[in-house]
Amino acid sequence: MTTNKAYSTYQNNTVNTASSGELTLMLYNGCMKFIKQAMKDIGSNNFEAKNTNIQKAQNIIQELMITLDPKAEISKQIMPLYEYMHFQLKEANVKNDPVILEEVLGFVTEFRDTWKQVLIETRKQNYVKQGAQI
Repeated sequence: MTTNKAYSTYQNNTVNTASSGELTLMLYNGCMKFIKQAMKDIGSNNFEAKNTNIQKAQNIIQELMITLDPKAEISKQIMPLYEYMHFQLKEANVKNDPVILEEVLGFVTEFRDTWKQVLIETRKQNYVKQGAQI
Protein backbone atom coordinates (compact mmCIF):
# COMPACT_ATOMS: atom_id res chain seq x y z
CA MET A 1 0.00 0.00 0.00
CA THR A 2 2.80 2.42 0.89
CA THR A 3 4.59 1.68 -2.37
CA ASN A 4 1.45 2.45 -4.37
CA LYS A 5 0.98 5.75 -2.53
CA ALA A 6 4.61 6.72 -3.14
CA TYR A 7 4.29 5.88 -6.83
CA SER A 8 1.05 7.85 -7.08
CA THR A 9 2.71 10.85 -5.43
CA TYR A 10 5.64 10.56 -7.84
CA GLN A 11 3.27 10.46 -10.83
CA ASN A 12 1.36 13.50 -9.59
CA ASN A 13 4.58 15.44 -9.07
CA THR A 14 5.80 14.47 -12.53
CA VAL A 15 2.62 15.74 -14.16
CA ASN A 16 2.45 18.88 -12.02
CA THR A 17 6.03 19.90 -12.81
CA ALA A 18 6.10 18.93 -16.49
CA SER A 19 6.33 21.49 -19.27
CA SER A 20 3.57 21.64 -21.86
CA GLY A 21 5.86 19.77 -24.26
CA GLU A 22 6.48 17.02 -21.72
CA LEU A 23 2.73 16.77 -21.02
CA THR A 24 2.10 16.26 -24.74
CA LEU A 25 4.70 13.50 -24.75
CA MET A 26 2.93 11.90 -21.76
CA LEU A 27 -0.36 12.04 -23.66
CA TYR A 28 1.14 10.23 -26.64
CA ASN A 29 2.68 7.60 -24.35
CA GLY A 30 -0.61 7.12 -22.53
CA CYS A 31 -2.50 6.76 -25.79
CA MET A 32 -0.04 4.11 -26.96
CA LYS A 33 -0.40 2.26 -23.67
CA PHE A 34 -4.21 2.19 -23.87
CA ILE A 35 -4.22 1.07 -27.51
CA LYS A 36 -1.78 -1.76 -26.76
CA GLN A 37 -3.89 -2.84 -23.80
CA ALA A 38 -7.06 -2.75 -25.92
CA MET A 39 -5.35 -5.04 -28.44
CA LYS A 40 -4.56 -7.50 -25.64
CA ASP A 41 -8.14 -7.20 -24.39
CA ILE A 42 -9.50 -8.14 -27.82
CA GLY A 43 -7.20 -11.16 -27.88
CA SER A 44 -8.50 -12.33 -24.51
CA ASN A 45 -12.15 -11.50 -25.32
CA ASN A 46 -12.26 -8.95 -22.50
CA PHE A 47 -14.55 -6.59 -24.36
CA GLU A 48 -15.47 -4.42 -21.40
CA ALA A 49 -11.81 -3.61 -20.74
CA LYS A 50 -11.24 -3.14 -24.49
CA ASN A 51 -14.02 -0.58 -24.59
CA THR A 52 -12.61 1.27 -21.57
CA ASN A 53 -9.08 1.37 -22.99
CA ILE A 54 -10.20 2.51 -26.44
CA GLN A 55 -12.31 5.25 -24.86
CA LYS A 56 -9.27 6.40 -22.88
CA ALA A 57 -7.24 6.54 -26.11
CA GLN A 58 -10.07 8.48 -27.78
CA ASN A 59 -10.13 10.96 -24.90
CA ILE A 60 -6.40 11.53 -25.29
CA ILE A 61 -6.77 12.12 -29.03
CA GLN A 62 -9.56 14.62 -28.27
CA GLU A 63 -7.30 16.39 -25.79
CA LEU A 64 -4.54 16.57 -28.41
CA MET A 65 -7.07 18.04 -30.86
CA ILE A 66 -8.08 20.72 -28.35
CA THR A 67 -4.47 21.77 -27.80
CA LEU A 68 -3.87 22.55 -31.48
CA ASP A 69 -3.66 26.23 -32.40
CA PRO A 70 -6.20 26.59 -35.23
CA LYS A 71 -4.25 29.54 -36.67
CA ALA A 72 -1.03 27.56 -37.08
CA GLU A 73 -0.44 25.97 -40.48
CA ILE A 74 0.91 22.77 -38.92
CA SER A 75 -2.32 22.41 -36.94
CA LYS A 76 -4.28 22.43 -40.18
CA GLN A 77 -2.18 19.49 -41.33
CA ILE A 78 -2.32 17.57 -38.05
CA MET A 79 -6.04 17.96 -37.28
CA PRO A 80 -7.25 15.69 -40.12
CA LEU A 81 -4.85 12.98 -38.92
CA TYR A 82 -6.15 13.27 -35.35
CA GLU A 83 -9.73 13.14 -36.68
CA TYR A 84 -8.89 10.03 -38.68
CA MET A 85 -7.29 8.33 -35.67
CA HIS A 86 -10.31 9.20 -33.52
CA PHE A 87 -12.67 7.76 -36.14
CA GLN A 88 -10.57 4.62 -36.51
CA LEU A 89 -10.61 4.08 -32.75
CA LYS A 90 -14.42 4.13 -32.89
CA GLU A 91 -14.35 1.63 -35.75
CA ALA A 92 -11.95 -0.65 -33.90
CA ASN A 93 -14.16 -0.52 -30.83
CA VAL A 94 -17.32 -1.43 -32.75
CA LYS A 95 -15.66 -4.12 -34.89
CA ASN A 96 -13.26 -5.49 -32.23
CA ASP A 97 -10.54 -5.15 -34.84
CA PRO A 98 -6.92 -5.22 -33.64
CA VAL A 99 -5.68 -4.45 -37.18
CA ILE A 100 -7.32 -1.02 -37.02
CA LEU A 101 -5.79 -0.49 -33.58
CA GLU A 102 -2.38 -1.43 -34.98
CA GLU A 103 -2.75 1.23 -37.67
CA VAL A 104 -3.69 3.91 -35.11
CA LEU A 105 -0.85 2.78 -32.86
CA GLY A 106 1.54 3.34 -35.77
CA PHE A 107 0.33 6.91 -36.22
CA VAL A 108 0.50 7.69 -32.51
CA THR A 109 3.99 6.19 -32.32
CA GLU A 110 5.15 8.39 -35.21
CA PHE A 111 3.68 11.48 -33.57
CA ARG A 112 5.30 10.57 -30.26
CA ASP A 113 8.71 9.91 -31.80
CA THR A 114 8.59 13.18 -33.74
CA TRP A 115 7.48 15.11 -30.67
CA LYS A 116 10.25 13.54 -28.61
CA GLN A 117 12.82 14.71 -31.19
CA VAL A 118 11.35 18.23 -31.09
CA LEU A 119 11.74 18.28 -27.30
CA ILE A 120 15.35 17.05 -27.53
CA GLU A 121 16.26 19.65 -30.16
CA THR A 122 14.55 22.42 -28.19
CA ARG A 123 16.47 21.46 -25.06
CA LYS A 124 19.74 21.47 -27.00
CA GLN A 125 19.01 24.92 -28.42
CA ASN A 126 18.05 26.27 -25.00
CA TYR A 127 21.21 24.79 -23.50
CA VAL A 128 23.36 26.45 -26.17
CA LYS A 129 21.57 29.79 -25.65
CA GLN A 130 22.07 29.58 -21.89
CA GLY A 131 25.75 28.76 -22.39
CA ALA A 132 26.17 31.77 -24.67
CA GLN A 133 24.66 34.07 -22.04
CA ILE A 134 27.04 33.03 -19.27
